[in-house]
Amino acid sequence: MTDSDGAPDPGPAAPEPTYADRIYRSGPGIISGILLLAVAAWLIGDAVISGTGRTPWVALAAAPVFAFPVIAYTLRPAVYANDRRLLVRNPLRTVLAPWAAVEGLKAGYSVELFAGGSKYQVWAVPVSIRQRKTAGRRAARARAAGEPEARLRPGQPDPTRAWSDQVVAELQEMAERHGASPAAAGSVSVSWCWWVIAPTLAGLAALVTLIVTG
Repeated sequence: MTDSDGAPDPGPAAPEPTYADRIYRSGPGIISGILLLAVAAWLIGDAVISGTGRTPWVALAAAPVFAFPVIAYTLRPAVYANDRRLLVRNPLRTVLAPWAAVEGLKAGYSVELFAGGSKYQVWAVPVSIRQRKTAGRRAARARAAGEPEARLRPGQPDPTRAWSDQVVAELQEMAERHGASPAAAGSVSVSWCWWVIAPTLAGLAALVTLIVTG
């Protein structure tokens, strides 16, 4: 098919390529969150069914005050990284940082993201000093034995490095590789997680009201 001036019709524009995310989350954090929610559901459910007077109402008001923070601090934290940007989902905020705006990452006593002139904690990647010491001893034994350094695929566990240090190294490498790409340009944006904040505050207000007026 040709257009009015005789040139071939290029047809519909090709869709933009999709970029698969690397996802980093804390397994122990997710497990602990599920267990806490299960225990809370059992206790609150028992109070609602078996409680008398205002007890069922107090239990219902306390439910969001407990459940939403647990979800926020255990199940919600995650890090998503692709060729364009780094998305850090913290308990109460989400930080979207194009690679061009990422200045670096650091794993000390916690993992920190430096982007757009600000510093952000990365809750999804907790630092374990014990794990770091264990990995250090393994690395020392491997060097003493003259073992060659293993070539690992992204996301593959490295027994000679703590998980948090390995994640930071992978993200830092992605920042250096993609930071100059035009597709990775832009500024940092931060948004609040209102679906956690609003019901928690509403439940807290109801709980305080029930206690004060009781």
